[in-house]
Order: sequence, then C-alpha cells, then structure tokens
Amino acid sequence: MEILLTSSYSVPLVVLSYFISVAGSLIALVAARRIVGPGGRISLYHSATAGLALGGIGVWAMHFIGMLALQLRVGVSYSMFETLISLVAAVVATAMALAYVAASPRSLVRLMVAGFLLGMGVVVMHYLGMFGMRFGGFIEWSYPIIGLSTLIAIVVATVALWLAFNTRTVIMRGLAASVMGAAVCSMHYTGMAAADFICTTATPQAIPSGLAVVSALQLPGWVVMFTVAALFVLALDQFVRHTAESASAKP
Repeated sequence: MEILLTSSYSVPLVVLSYFISVAGSLIALVAARRIVGPGGRISLYHSATAGLALGGIGVWAMHFIGMLALQLRVGVSYSMFETLISLVAAVVATAMALAYVAASPRSLVRLMVAGFLLGMGVVVMHYLGMFGMRFGGFIEWSYPIIGLSTLIAIVVATVALWLAFNTRTVIMRGLAASVMGAAVCSMHYTGMAAADFICTTATPQAIPSGLAVVSALQLPGWVVMFTVAALFVLALDQFVRHTAESASAKP
C-alpha cells in the first residue's frame, strides 16, 4: 500500500522560519566585517562566529523550523546523526566561504568560487537534513526541482557573500538581512516542493523510534533552545565588540 500524503504548512512557523533566517543573517553581516584583522590577517574566531550565525542559525535552524512547519498528518522523527552532521556542514561551509572571500573581497573569482561551494554546502545540509527524516514511508524526488533549488542556493550564497562585504550602515545590513532571509527561505521551500511523501504503513500516526532518533514532538524544543542561546551569545558578543571599538575610536 502506497499513499501519497497531502502536505500543508503552518503559516506561523513559516513566518518564524523567515525571521530566524533574517536574525542569523544580520549577525553574520555584522561579524563578517571583522574577519580581516589588522595587517590583513584572517580571524578564525570571527569567521567561526559569522559561520555559526549564517550557517547555524540563518540556514540550519531556519531549515528545521521550516520542516516543523510541514504538516503531513503522520508520525515523524529525526535521526540525530544526520541532523547534527547537517549542522556541522552548514557552519563549516559558511565559515570557510566567508574567510576565503574576506581575504580579497573585490575578487570576482573568489566570490564566484566561494558562492558555488557555499551554495553546494547549503544543498548538502538541506537534503542531508531531509535524509534524516523518519516516517512510515519514503520520499519520491522531482530531480528538475532539486536542480532548481540547487541553482537558487548557489545564487543566494553568492549574493550573501557579496552583501557580507559590501554593506556598511546598520540600515543597509538590516535590509540586506531581510533579502537574505527571503532568499534562504526560497531555496528551502523550493527544495521541499521537490519531495512527494509516500506512506507505506497501516499505522501512519506511529512515531518512529530507534537509537539517536528524536520525535518531531521533541525536536522543536532542541532547535529553539539552540537558536535562542546562539542568537543571544552572538548578538551580545557583537554588541560588546562594537562598543569597545567605538570607545577606542574616540579621542
């Protein structure tokens, strides 16, 4: 028995996923300008900070809030192995791409190469996260739509890298973060449109269990705690550093 599940989305969670992506993007844009320190040295700390903000919050947390917005009317769990690996992939890919472009922000070649690699990192994160999804059935994929989502991811990543080093004022960074949030969400929900969920069990409401498998009823708490904690720590860190820089700049 194979039944195509009808999917819908929780609008409040979709909106929340957008604002989470915007918040992560904004912190990343602020942190990115500190990646290159005195003497042109690359700061691993600020690269990691920007990578965590954009990759960990703006992309990964947004992805799982978006997954929780998906209404399938079937029991769903997530494998923590794929879930955590997807987080690492998003953060590492973002940090490396930002550091690579920061070394020479005006280089079009660096921007294009880093945009491609970062875009592919986002794609890997997205589909690896979905691969970790457990329910009583399987997913059928539309490969043309997967290709479209990949193209969107590469374009989004390239634009994000350009914005990271070409916005100066708070207002411009806020507008840029809003655009980045919309672009990241576009990639995510396009990727979701590539999936048809097929139920093959007589008990669709049963929640899959197993080693290191977390119910979709429990996952929201983990994602929200990670997002709130990371946003608070990163925002506080950037505020303190901005205040210190402003104080030292005064005569």
